[in-house]
Amino acid sequence: MNTNAPNRSPYLRTSRNFPLEAQPLGVETSKSYIDIANAVNSRVIGTYTTGNSTVTGENWVVQGNQKQQTLRQVYMFTSTASINHNISSFTQISPSSYGTYTDGTNWYGLLYASSVAIAGQISFYVTPTQIVFNTGAGAPALTSGMIVLEWLSQV
Repeated sequence: MNTNAPNRSPYLRTSRNFPLEAQPLGVETSKSYIDIANAVNSRVIGTYTTGNSTVTGENWVVQGNQKQQTLRQVYMFTSTASINHNISSFTQISPSSYGTYTDGTNWYGLLYASSVAIAGQISFYVTPTQIVFNTGAGAPALTSGMIVLEWLSQV
């Protein structure tokens, strides 16, 4: 496995030659285990929770070789009132943030877009303390929905 952080990949080779002698077999088995553990730990984690942030498994290298993880949390809502996100500190919000909502009949995508209302759309943006909604003229009435917020952290 490549150890250069920007090029790290969870690729596992599909075959390996294991020696018959005990000492070299132990060394090769240890290398194999380390490769498997690194590949498994490099995958994206598909756990979405409300109330607690979850490590996503993504690694971002945005400044030099400093690796940052993203954390994820789901926020449920029943109105367009601002939501306190309770994130103590974040470096940046991930472009992977998104949401959905319903008007009670149809489902719509919720855009992580702009601090300005967009006609026919409901969008949201993030301040240091809250998730803020913008409802454009002609947007469907919102009855409930969820936002998946991901952010870069020094975890």
